[in-house]
Formats: sequence, structure tokens, C-alpha cells
Amino acid sequence: MPFRISKLTVKYNLEITLSYFRIVLIINFVFVIVTYFTFIYCIHAMPSPIQNLHYVKDPNLEAKIVFTGLKFPTSMAFLGPDDILVLEKDEGTVNRIVNGTMLSEPLLKVPIANDGERGMLGIAVTKNKGHIFVFLYYTQSGGGKTGDDVSQGIEPLGNRLYKYELINNKLVNPKLLLNIPAASVKLPNDHVGGKLLVGLDQNIYLIVGNIGDHQTITQNFPSVLPPIGSVIYRISQNGDAVGSILGDSDPINKFYAYGIRNSFGMDFDPITGNLWDTENGPNYGDEINLVQPGFNSGWAQVQGIWKPNGEEIGPVIPNPPSGLVDFGGKGKYRPPEFIWKETVGPTAIKFLNSTKLGKQYENDIFVGDVDYGNIYHFKLNQNRTGLVLDGILANKIANRSLDSKSIIFARGLDPIVDMQVGPDGYLYVLSLGHGDFEKQENKQTNGGTIYKIGPKSP
Repeated sequence: MPFRISKLTVKYNLEITLSYFRIVLIINFVFVIVTYFTFIYCIHAMPSPIQNLHYVKDPNLEAKIVFTGLKFPTSMAFLGPDDILVLEKDEGTVNRIVNGTMLSEPLLKVPIANDGERGMLGIAVTKNKGHIFVFLYYTQSGGGKTGDDVSQGIEPLGNRLYKYELINNKLVNPKLLLNIPAASVKLPNDHVGGKLLVGLDQNIYLIVGNIGDHQTITQNFPSVLPPIGSVIYRISQNGDAVGSILGDSDPINKFYAYGIRNSFGMDFDPITGNLWDTENGPNYGDEINLVQPGFNSGWAQVQGIWKPNGEEIGPVIPNPPSGLVDFGGKGKYRPPEFIWKETVGPTAIKFLNSTKLGKQYENDIFVGDVDYGNIYHFKLNQNRTGLVLDGILANKIANRSLDSKSIIFARGLDPIVDMQVGPDGYLYVLSLGHGDFEKQENKQTNGGTIYKIGPKSP
């Protein structure tokens, strides 16, 4: 009898165990099915850069694709409504996009050095008495072949600013306006800058970084070496100096501002005429600056509010910092109007001189970034010399990237490299598209995209 009872007990326990495993299997199966369909739903409900484009915080606005398929675009400029010129960094090309279609042949293709941040970089357009002039800033190849600084180690001729005329869909009659030395192929070749503007005074403004970590007076070193880089140039449309802000000798007589580590954006306030820029820090200290004539941004003695320690952040320094180069009192340091302690890679900065997105945005500042694909929106104070900031940003510093949440206007536009207000008054955004700098440089993607931000379609 004891043996029989034990056998029945084992059988009973086995049946219970099997039933338990059946229940567990059923629960797991149901969980997997629910998870799968939830995932599928989320994928289809999730906004996509190509499909839904619901990236703008304002529910009345949206971003639409104008064109996609560009190879590492850097800058764009409007010739007219729905008529855009756009640059491709590594190709050395200037392309024309009309009504959303790119012409089969570029307006210009030149041999450029394209290692690192070299390449086809900046563009501005002017019109005069029926003539269209296009200003281009690029790193010109030293051997007459695109990319020969990489493939053959040939030194570039320089970072050059040219003036072209647009005739019959070709850029012709080049005139050299500036020749800025390029860093040797043996040295770092970044921080070439390159944004171009036609100012309200009709002069040409070009912003240039420190081009391979030069250490001259324009980087606030007491050096006897010729000043190279870290400046904003101001010249006439024929390449002549316009006044002399910091000194009379060439090229100092062409400097509007200095002490700039690197920048990918500047714009003029349409109300006051003041120039503003963005500046990229090393691993910290991205900036937005009000740039008055003779402005000293402080590099390489200060970035943000900190003393640089190589590429790392150092201690907070007094304001104003001591030991800066001031060109005999003509240069003036001014602290940033806004700082990201954690870098976001600010690029384009644009004043929206239009009411097309709503009266509430008219003449406000918009800033794009390359790290997150965000556009940030800033109101200006009453005299338009600073930004209206409150809460966690009242001290003008975003200590973490998450602290910028309140000023985000749009997100998800991938790495932003340029923004322009079109002739129609809407905000246009040039992005690297579904890729990043490394992928673009390795020719792994040609997803460069132009977006148009405007009222949401009914």
C-alpha cells in the first residue's frame, strides 16, 4: 500500500507540473503575440522623416521634404521662389534645384581638397543690374583633382573665396577675392568654417575657424606669426577692405571679429542690423553670440565661461578674462548670450523675418544643431541684445542637453547644416538626411535633404 500511494502521488504531482508548464507556455505565447503587434503598431505610428514629418512642436506647423538625394550638402542659397542652389562638400559641386527637381548637370564642379572639414563650404548670392553673382568659399585642390589631399597627400592651394557670374546655368568668370592658407596635410584640417552672408550693407561676410589649431593673435596668443583663422571677414563684393575695425594692415583691415574656434552659422538681425553667430566648442561650451564690430569671442583663452584645458573643460574664469589680445583696445570681449555646456553642435542661425509661420515667430532666432537634428527657438529682449531665458536656463547655460527641452521648436530633422528663409517667407532646412558626417564622408549615403517648415496641410 505505501508503494501504491507513493506512485499515485508522483503521478498526481507530474500532472500538476505539466499543467503548470502548459499555463506558462500559453502566457508566454500570449505575451509574445501582444508584444509583436504592439511593436508593429508603434513602428507604423512613429513619425518618420520620410513619411509623416510631424517634428514641429507647434501643432499648426509641419516639415515637408522639398528634395532629397544630396551627397554631403553644406550650404544653400535661393535664386528665387522654389529655386535653390545647394553645395555638396566632397563633390565640389554647385547644384540647382527648381520646383523640387535638380538639374541634370551642376552649375559648377571644381577640384577641391575634401579631407576632414575641407571642401565646398559656403555660398551667397547677389543680384545687380540684371546680373547674378554667386560667391563661393571652398578648399581648392593643389593638384587639380578632387580629393588629392587624401589620395596623394597633395597640399591644397588654400581656402578660397571666389566671385562667379551665373550665365545660362553655368557659373563663369571666377574672381579670387580671398586666399586663406589651408592647414598642411600633416596637421589637423578641421575648423575651416565657411558660412557666407551678404550683409545689410551689401558687403560680404565670411566666418572661418582656427584652421588646424593655429596659435596667432586672432586666437588670443601674443604671437608674431601672421594671423590665420578664427575670424569673421568683411569685404566688399570686389574683395576690398571696408573700413578698418582692428587695424590698417592687410589682412587685419578685413577682420570684423576674431577669437572664434569654429562656426557653421551667422545671420543679421533685420531690426537692429546686429550680427549673431553660433560657435562650436571642443567637448563643451557651444555658444550663441552677439557679434558687434571688433568682437573677440575669446578662443583659445576662453570657451563658454571656462578656461580650455586642451580639449577638456577647465575652471570657470572671471568676466572679462585677462590676457586676451585686444588690438590696442579695438577688440572687445563679450560673453556668450547662450551656452550649451554639453555640446549639441549648433550650426545654422536664422532670423525669421516673416509672419508665414505665425506672427508669434516674427524676427525671432532659430538655431539648428548637427548632433540631434533639433531646431531651437529664442525670443529676444526688448533692446534685442540678449535672449529671453527663464527657469533652468535663466543663467544662460544649458548644463545638460535635456535642459534645452523648453526651447526646442522642431526635432528629428537629422544633422542640420544650414537654414534659410525662402522668398515665400517659410523656413527651409538643409540636413544631412539619414546619415551622419562619418557616413557621408565615406560615401555611404546620399540622403541629404531640404525640408520646408510651414503651415500644416488640411
